[in-house]
Amino acid sequence: MSSSPIPTRVVLLTGPSGSGKSSLAARTGLPVLRLDDFYKEGDDPSLPQVAGSTDIDWDSPLSWDADAAVAAIGELCRTGRTTVPVYSIATSSRVDRETLDIARTPLFVAEGIFAADIVARCQGLGVLADAICLRGRPATTFRRRLTRDLREGRKSVPFLLRRGWRLMRAERGIVARQAALGAHPCGKEEALGRLAAAAAGRCVKARGATA
Repeated sequence: MSSSPIPTRVVLLTGPSGSGKSSLAARTGLPVLRLDDFYKEGDDPSLPQVAGSTDIDWDSPLSWDADAAVAAIGELCRTGRTTVPVYSIATSSRVDRETLDIARTPLFVAEGIFAADIVARCQGLGVLADAICLRGRPATTFRRRLTRDLREGRKSVPFLLRRGWRLMRAERGIVARQAALGAHPCGKEEALGRLAAAAAGRCVKARGATA
């Protein structure tokens, strides 16, 4: 008898902006779906604003296309291949599209600050291997995020400083929200251990996910 193909599953990797998600995902050697590429474009009228400000709130899930992200994850799990946008944070626009092909790889990582918002939907599709939220010291995250954003020219310096200060004050609440949505909060070493377990086929189900 021929054995059944191993189903492809996803590890959702989330955490505050600047927590080290991208570098951790790269360390795993697994295929990576960049969920930040599913941001809405800057001229989208549905984009939310920071309360009391004219700044667009890029840290609100309303600035992100969850439906398109879930559709891409579902297609990757079914077929091993999907087409994804290439997003420029500096210009707040989708500048290209590319094909992500994970072939027969049974596990991949989908990382981004809104990954926790689709935990329940991925569970419902039966494709979730684990959901992880990276956490650390807010001051360290602030420095790492600001250094990265300035280096990459993501937004204007005043905007980055306003956003960085706001996120540093809100970081513990951000982690708590992501945990409530079903992502397990932990440091990098524990996260790597959970990813290794998922890669070995020992799926650790997300806890407490809500729709």
